[in-house]
Amino acid sequence: MRLGTVRRNGTTQAFRQDGGVTTYLPAGDIGELLSRPDWRSLAGEQGAAPEAGSLAAPILRPGKILCAGLNYYAHAEEVGQEVPKYPTIFTKFANALVGPTDDVVMPAASSKIDWEAELTVVIGSTVRHADEAAAREAILGYTVLNDVSVRDWQGRTPEWFQGKNWDRMTPWGPVIVTADELDPESGLAVECEVDGVQKQSGTTADLIFSCPALVAYISEFMTLEPGDIIATGTPAGVGLARKPREWIPAGAELVTRIEGIGELRNRCVAE
Repeated sequence: MRLGTVRRNGTTQAFRQDGGVTTYLPAGDIGELLSRPDWRSLAGEQGAAPEAGSLAAPILRPGKILCAGLNYYAHAEEVGQEVPKYPTIFTKFANALVGPTDDVVMPAASSKIDWEAELTVVIGSTVRHADEAAAREAILGYTVLNDVSVRDWQGRTPEWFQGKNWDRMTPWGPVIVTADELDPESGLAVECEVDGVQKQSGTTADLIFSCPALVAYISEFMTLEPGDIIATGTPAGVGLARKPREWIPAGAELVTRIEGIGELRNRCVAE
C-alpha cells in the first residue's frame, strides 16, 4: 500500500493506493488519517492517480522529526569517523520540511550546502520501551528524505542542530510505502543526483543500525507516536567528503531516489 497527500481543489487530501486503485480519503493529510484507528478500512472516493507535481509532503506537520547521523559504514569511513557504538540522534522541526517537488530554499548566509539522501521510517503505532520485534511492528512504512545541510553552520559547534533546521530545506515524500511491501535490510538502492550527475549510490544493506534498531533505541527514552518520522542517515558520497569539496549550486535540480518508493525532484532556489 502507498499513502500520500495531494494538493487538490484548493486544499490538501490524503489518499491511499492499493492494488492499482487510488482512493481519496476524508483527511487533510496522512498525519490526520493515522489519528483514526479505522484508517485502513476507511471509505473514500476512487479516482485517477495524482500527478507527481500535485503531491504535498505526506504528513504536513509531523509530531516528531528525528534523524540518525553517521549510520552507514561507508559514510562513516568517508568522513573519517569510527563506527558509532550508539546511534547519533538529532532533531528537525516542521519549518524545515517541503514536499517532493517543492523548491528547496538556499539561504543567503551560506554557500556550503550539501546533499544527504535518506531512507525515512514512518511510525504507525504508539511505542515505548520496545525490543526490535515490537519496534518492527510499530513501523507503518518508509519514505524518502534529503537532509540538505548547511555545513558551515553545522560545523560551528559540536551539536549539529543549527545546520539542519533552515526553513524549507528538507524535501520528503513522495509517498509512504507500507512495511509489508519493503525490506530495507535486504538492500534498497539509495541515490542522489545534482543536475543529472549522480553523487550518491548506496544501499540500505550498509546501515549500521537497522530501522527496527533505531525505533527500539529511541523508544527507550521517548514515546513514539503515529506520524512521527525517523530519517535513518545517508550513504557515502556527500559533498563534504569529496576532494575538493562540492556544494549544491543555486538553481540546481536535486533528485533523491530510493528503490521501491520513488523520487523527490526539487529545484534549489536562492533565498
